[in-house]
Amino acid sequence: MDLLNTLVDKGLRRELPTREEALAVLATSDDELLDVVAAAGKVRRQWFGRRVKLNYLVNLKSGLCPEDCSYCSQRLGSKADILKYTWLKPDEASKAAAAGVAGGAKRVCLVASGRGPTDRDIARVSETIETIKEQNEGVEVCACLGLLSDGQAERLRAAGADAYNHNLNTSEGTYGDITTTHTYQDRVDTVTKAHDAGLSACSGLIAGMGESDEDLVDVVFSLRELDPDSVPVNFLIPFEGTPLGKEWNLTPQRCLRILAMTRFVCPDVEVRLAGGREVHLRTMQPLALHLVNSIFLGDYLTSEGQAGQADLDMIADAGFEVEGAGTTTLPRHRADALTAAGCGTGPAGCGSHEDSGCGSHEGGGCGPCGGHGAPEVPGQVTTDQARTDLVAVRRRGAGTDLAPNA
Repeated sequence: MDLLNTLVDKGLRRELPTREEALAVLATSDDELLDVVAAAGKVRRQWFGRRVKLNYLVNLKSGLCPEDCSYCSQRLGSKADILKYTWLKPDEASKAAAAGVAGGAKRVCLVASGRGPTDRDIARVSETIETIKEQNEGVEVCACLGLLSDGQAERLRAAGADAYNHNLNTSEGTYGDITTTHTYQDRVDTVTKAHDAGLSACSGLIAGMGESDEDLVDVVFSLRELDPDSVPVNFLIPFEGTPLGKEWNLTPQRCLRILAMTRFVCPDVEVRLAGGREVHLRTMQPLALHLVNSIFLGDYLTSEGQAGQADLDMIADAGFEVEGAGTTTLPRHRADALTAAGCGTGPAGCGSHEDSGCGSHEGGGCGPCGGHGAPEVPGQVTTDQARTDLVAVRRRGAGTDLAPNA
């Protein structure tokens, strides 16, 4: 297929595809899917070999967020029956982080619900970061605390944070249909503040919120322009009790095409398979490893993931290997640029913590936002195909007395 040959050539040269080429990937048929995966896999292997980076989420503060992000189980007015608790103490957070590190995680992602941190919150999280770093040698730490005020990113960096996550989630043109309590530009500004402070920037998207192919291409191209080190791709987990709780627009094939398109547009960036993979990719998760080079281990913020050991078995069975702590994630040209800019050693951002205070990890998600409606795509799911049985609220780990899944 000429399209795929062109995209592979461009990916190996780090050349941006055209919008038409990116849209064409999303428009491929199921009969062409394995060819698409194989082509994007060549680009993935060029820059990341067969390594898979593991990341682990610690939800520092769950629920009761004043923002109205439609996809998030922690949003204002959410009726989702999730865990709700206030800030974990530093030792509690470090204990939770240690479980992920013991399971093979290279990076710990600290997430807290809310619009953004107060200066007191920054002090609290800074102490938590220092405790985790003292008790877990070599671990990378990413923070995801919402919108940052001036000077806060610098304080997190001084405390030892390697990265900061804040997702764009969807296209600028449709953002107002999903959230009204802050703007798309607010999110861009926070990613910029993190980068300017010397933190590795992490920013991604949520798919499955009723967006069009054009919306998906818009947000991924915007991410390419913003140039984060890490791009987490979340798939909406439709939580009952949220505005998007009935949005089931994704098939496994659709998810793979979205991941492939993201890889072609962001060839040398850490593309992370984030929230919703178990719900929407299901038995086709191993194929996604040919497209992404990073995943979350175990549970998410407010939803449960598959068993941590199952993640490790999947990676091994698919012929990949877990990336070791002594290995630099990013290709040399990006890692060198990160070092020159004064960023931490962490190769990429943290992940999709949208459900943290916004909602992407958890499968927050966005349904009939703004009425763009479900896209007409090959293999469109129907109402009776919705896998609500796969949406499990997290009842273990941080904020509970039960052992975490790692």
